[in-house]
Amino acid sequence: MEGLVKRFGARAIIDGLSFQIQRGECYGLLGPNGAGKTTTLRALLGLTPQHGGRIDVLGHEVPAQASQARARIGVVPQNDNLDPDFTVAENLLVFGRYFGLSDGEARARIPALLDFAALTAKADARITELSGGMKRRLTLARAMVNDPDLIVMDEPTTGLDPQARHLIWERLKMLLARGKTILLTTHFMDEAERLCTRLGVIDHGRLMAEGTPRRLIAEHVEPQVVEVYGDGLTAWLAGHRAQVDGRVEVSGETAFCYVHDADPLVHALQGRDDLRFLHRPANLEDLFLRLTGRGMRDET
Repeated sequence: MEGLVKRFGARAIIDGLSFQIQRGECYGLLGPNGAGKTTTLRALLGLTPQHGGRIDVLGHEVPAQASQARARIGVVPQNDNLDPDFTVAENLLVFGRYFGLSDGEARARIPALLDFAALTAKADARITELSGGMKRRLTLARAMVNDPDLIVMDEPTTGLDPQARHLIWERLKMLLARGKTILLTTHFMDEAERLCTRLGVIDHGRLMAEGTPRRLIAEHVEPQVVEVYGDGLTAWLAGHRAQVDGRVEVSGETAFCYVHDADPLVHALQGRDDLRFLHRPANLEDLFLRLTGRGMRDET
């Protein structure tokens, strides 16, 4: 993707966005609500027209050759859109027809897909009988019907409990081990850090930073974080803010102290009854907030 531009009226939703994905990697697009993540995915799939830039997917120019590109892509949308009129196995069978598979070819693939999704015992179940995690796994299996080279996933684990999320992560790692390429968006920073080879952080339709999770954290955030909260926070900040070796950000009732050496700060906080604190290494959430801010965003 080079210099992608997408406007709604006079407003640029995507403003000169460029990135490349290497074969066999998991690339994550991170950004707050309204940053342009879903619009970027729709443009990549040829589902929304662009106003500038160039998109090449698996050697096919999009949108001119979008149908050829989509034949080699598996899509996991933000919301499950399974057909409630069909069983689990029938959903896979019907979806296979969209890719030109004969019923015989599709039926031959269904057992392996159900095993991949841990849904073999639910082959004849109706969609209404499935839990949220089961529906999400079926949607992932459905995206694999055409044995795609690229899998595009829009917030794949939103709304799932921790057990279901971990199972989805395990399946995605299996796909990467098979040499598949994954492009995903997510609001879960631990998910991005676990799965993604590289990340692109976007905001207002522009690429803010790109790289491996650990390198991005090291480049943009101090290595240590001390979170301080409690009834005495305001008074403590007034007397000690200047002594913090780094940045201090206050969000709600918590002060986030980003420092290079946390030992003096931790020592000064120990034994205080009016304050509690948490000392931890910097993580991807700290990077995200540093680049995009702590303010709430409305969906667009």
